[in-house]
Order: sequence, then structure tokens, then C-alpha cells
Amino acid sequence: MYNTPCQSAGRKPRRLAEEKKQEEIHMNDTEYYKLVRPYEDAMEMLLIRIRVLGHSLYNEEKGQLYHMIQSRIKTRESIENKLKKKNQETTDKDAKDYLRDIAGIRIICLFLEDIYTLVERLMRQSDLVFIKEKDYIRTPKKNGYRSYHLILGVPVYCADTMEIFPVELQFRTMEMDLWASMEHRILYKGTCREDEEKIKKELTHYSQKLCEVENYFSSFRGAEKA
Repeated sequence: MYNTPCQSAGRKPRRLAEEKKQEEIHMNDTEYYKLVRPYEDAMEMLLIRIRVLGHSLYNEEKGQLYHMIQSRIKTRESIENKLKKKNQETTDKDAKDYLRDIAGIRIICLFLEDIYTLVERLMRQSDLVFIKEKDYIRTPKKNGYRSYHLILGVPVYCADTMEIFPVELQFRTMEMDLWASMEHRILYKGTCREDEEKIKKELTHYSQKLCEVENYFSSFRGAEKA
């Protein structure tokens, strides 16, 4: 039975919203796991390269370049939410076409110079494809956020085919990671606070203070080499 214009006009907004929600296309479990599997492979291969690079540079420079490595694959919910923000369909096809951070690696370094050393050495590896970079260390965001973002395409070989899959890398010092973790905990996800503007100003201030701490510790690194 078709709805007449009068019947449609008489529907409650809540019911219309529910019907619209039902019309949205969502990935099922099989589609999601099929989507993320090659991204997991690309991420694992890049993690191995980073660890091998760390080992070789440790022997060469008598010190470890990173303190910690973290990795993650976006959840289905996170993928769908990001696609909605980009006004794309929440399908595995659009996820592959429009997202570059399904796989992510975060590298926490002790010293600022180690970030640029790792980035430079990774960029030397000719089979990795440079996609995008954002240097928020030399040019911090207005809110005080500092980090080095790099997206690399990693070749994944499957049976008779090879395909490039992007992996996002975030490089931070421990001070940068402390600030980003606290900012995320206090202000992220649109939490409404009466003192939000005051907190934002204070966070920007403490980002500058942590940068000073970072530079102070780096001066000891220089003294070690001397």
C-alpha cells in the first residue's frame, strides 16, 4: 500500500528519522573483516620495518630512537562515523576510496630529532609510497596540538596480485603524547563544559611549556654526543 501525501505529512518526526536510519547502508561483519584484513597486513609489515630500522639505528647511534609503538585498526563504528562526516555512504567500497587512516601506527620518541630521523629513513625505502604528510611540530595547530603525521602506502602481495594500502603514522615525543592524551580526555567528543574556553587557553599555554621541557631534555642528548 502506498502512502498518500496526507499520510506522509502526518508522520511523526521520530518515525521519519527511524525510517531514514533504516535506509542507510551499513557494512555487515563479513564486509568489515574483508575490508580491514589487508590493512592489518600492511600495518604489520610496516611495524616490522620500523622495528628493524630501530634495531639498526640503535647499533649505529648507541641509543633507541623510540620509546613505544602503538597500533590500531579502526572499528566498524569509527569507519562509518568518519564516512558520514565526509558525506559518503557507509560501505566498504567508500571506506576504501575515501579513508586513509583505517590502519594507524603511533610512535612515541624520547627526543624530537629522533622523529625526523625515523621519518627520513622510512622515506628512503623505495617501495613505500608517499601519500601525505602534515608537520604539526614545526607548525602546531592553534589549540597547541603537536605531532608529525605521515601516510605511507605499503605494498601487500596476495597470491597473484599486489595492491598498495595506506597506513597513517603519527610521531610524537613523550611530551606531545602527554598533552594530546589529556586534551583528548578533557575536551574530545564534543563534551560540553562551562569552562571550555578557559581550559582551551590553558591547554595551549601548557603545550608551550611542554615544548620547553622537551627542548631542555634535548640539550642533554646533545651533551651526550659531545
